[in-house]
Amino acid sequence: MNNSHVEEEVGKLKEEIQRLGQQQPDGSYKVKFGVLFNDDRCANIFEALVGTLRAAKKRKFVTYDGEMLLQGVHDNAEIILLPPAVAAA
Repeated sequence: MNNSHVEEEVGKLKEEIQRLGQQQPDGSYKVKFGVLFNDDRCANIFEALVGTLRAAKKRKFVTYDGEMLLQGVHDNAEIILLPPAVAAA
């Protein structure tokens, strides 16, 4: 996967987390992995949601516990979209 495609996927992921998640007082958004994974719109957008999440975590746009999230096992794992100031730092 080329870098511009990864950046595009991460951008879409940020939009979907904002759509499905709850905004926190610090400007971040929280969403459970199961909510993202089971959402029809996300299923149509992301070929590999877990891979996109890992790319976003590597770029410090999101944070979550562990290296890889698995459907079913980690449905209640919280994914946090960091506020722009933190992500830019």
